[in-house]
Amino acid sequence: MKYILLFFTTFIFAQQTQFVDFKSVSGQLKLNPVEKLVSGSVNFQFEIVKPVDTIKIDAKNMEFSKVEINQKEVVFVNTGKQLQIVDHFQKGENQLTFEYSVKPKQALYFVTIENADVQIWTQGQGRYTSNWFPSFDDVNEKLIFNLGITYNKDYQVVSNGILKDKTQNNNQFHWQYEMEKPMSSYLLMLAIGKFNKKEFKSKSKIPLEYYLEPKDTDHFEPTYRYSKRIFDFLEKEIGVKYPWKINRQIPVRDFLYAGMENTTTTLFATRYVVDSIGFEDRNYTNVDAHELAHHWFGDLITAESSTHHWLQEGFATYYALLTEREIYGEDYFYSKLYDTAQQLKFASRTDSIPVLNAKASSLTFYEKGAWALFVLHESIGDKAFKKAIKSYLKKYAYQTVNTQNFFDEIKKVSDFDLDKFQKTWLETTAFDTPTANALLSKNKPIQERLEVDKLKKTSLADKQDYFLKILNSDTYQAVKISVIEQIESEKYEGKKGLLIAALQTNNIKIRQAVAEKLSKIPEDFRTEYETLLEDKSYQTQEIALYFLWKNFTERRTEYLDKTKTWIGFNDYNLRTLWLSLALSTTNYSNDPEALISELIAFSSTKYEATTRQNALEKLIAFKIINDQVLSNLVNSTTHHMWQFSKFGRETIRLLLKNSEMRASFERILTNLTPDEQFQLNRLLKE
Repeated sequence: MKYILLFFTTFIFAQQTQFVDFKSVSGQLKLNPVEKLVSGSVNFQFEIVKPVDTIKIDAKNMEFSKVEINQKEVVFVNTGKQLQIVDHFQKGENQLTFEYSVKPKQALYFVTIENADVQIWTQGQGRYTSNWFPSFDDVNEKLIFNLGITYNKDYQVVSNGILKDKTQNNNQFHWQYEMEKPMSSYLLMLAIGKFNKKEFKSKSKIPLEYYLEPKDTDHFEPTYRYSKRIFDFLEKEIGVKYPWKINRQIPVRDFLYAGMENTTTTLFATRYVVDSIGFEDRNYTNVDAHELAHHWFGDLITAESSTHHWLQEGFATYYALLTEREIYGEDYFYSKLYDTAQQLKFASRTDSIPVLNAKASSLTFYEKGAWALFVLHESIGDKAFKKAIKSYLKKYAYQTVNTQNFFDEIKKVSDFDLDKFQKTWLETTAFDTPTANALLSKNKPIQERLEVDKLKKTSLADKQDYFLKILNSDTYQAVKISVIEQIESEKYEGKKGLLIAALQTNNIKIRQAVAEKLSKIPEDFRTEYETLLEDKSYQTQEIALYFLWKNFTERRTEYLDKTKTWIGFNDYNLRTLWLSLALSTTNYSNDPEALISELIAFSSTKYEATTRQNALEKLIAFKIINDQVLSNLVNSTTHHMWQFSKFGRETIRLLLKNSEMRASFERILTNLTPDEQFQLNRLLKE
């Protein structure tokens, strides 16, 4: 009979929350970066709501010992995916304790950096936290997490909540973190590294901690330029006090995504650690606002299933847009909405999955979700919208929600036709262009963009004067960029005056559009185009240097001499480009081997994935390939960042079409690590 019951309770695991209410968990952890091992003791407090014979905790590839309920050993099953405790559980409070160890296959990453230092960080979005900490893949199971971590005293250690205690034992510190309110397991986090931090307080007195690696100290101001302002704005705009006791922001190496809204602590990619020049092309503002908005929409209230994922991503995207409107103005706000409307219209031709579907694309969940909220906000008015949002957050605080829960709060403040709204914006894939254009047209620059769009099939001669008028006006930059984009395929002689006018705006983004859209540079435009090398934009400089080098072979030495000290973003975009161009310029260098070694080094494991990919792309494009390059390329296929490993696999597949390259890969096979050999063998056998 017990086996039948065990099967039955396994079948209903998705509804475990109906039988068992996990209240809190405390974990005391140690991490071994050499063995990439996590170990520790865990203490769960839980209540049996209805009698049940088995309780389950998600725990992938873990080893367990000393498993006890209320200090008595119990029968347990380790399935490799779950820890299952078998007993006749009756109503009441209980305590589960055990010890565990695991070498996580994902969700917790050990990243080696310079001088044998490491960074350790987690990414639990989805159902991944159970790879490193026994927890729950079901977002509906919310509990209070308290983690204590023992690690080398030279490192900062951060987890969710307030740091309650920090004690030293020989060359280690024990860091004890505590939460007061419950959250879903995917928001549990850990970050360990050598960081400096600066501390501030919000207007509402919430502690704000902003971290950077010591080498990036000079980048603090541009990286966190608007962070405190973003926090203060969102608290005011949402109308509900920040629901946690502290807010931290930490950039980590080789992070999987732009950012992640772990409760109380956002982790984000180091690509957003910038200087003042880098800020122009790649800044943290939107990511910062998006992840912070999630601390209400996602962390405080959590979508009960993926079907309602827009309640997190659509809301975070929309509130990030509202934040950018506060910082950059109305024209910026409407311009971004216009751009996403164009993306959504184009995508709707082939995308057959609507917002209210667990399989919807990121574009749909994020951007169409945000558009739906914009339409709703404009339709019912600011006062009613804010009242509904406030009520919605307070009513469902620390719980899970669905779309109907949100709509119920809208109904209390407005008689807006939500049925029609749901069908139009959430249940169909078509984009409601008439409604979108009507709302966008409240903004004058958008009116002008719509007029520019209407002229796509008009001859250049008939629209040139109008375009010149726009370029010489004080209208928003996006309108002028749309002009540059529209004339890209026109003959140079006809558009020269417009290009000169565009450059003369002295607007970085408009000038960058010229750089991008004029890959073939006529001699009589060379001097004007060369001014782009002076722009305070690493992206513009990269484009301009490459196209000038490509178009004017006789001036290559001049361009290379001018730019030989350039570095660029923290992914060395300008330095890796310069090295590849210098190596491809006949007789430029007296020591090409030194340049080759430097460029190949950028493709090695000493650097982050973005830098490595930059270098590998250039090495292969310029045919600077040797065994070390091929080895570094194979290594990329074992990297935890899927984007980088995918790049590696696809590049190797292309190279294998060449018989000489295939022979080279086969030759280096025996010198590779077992993981590298496994990946390369798979590709060789395809």
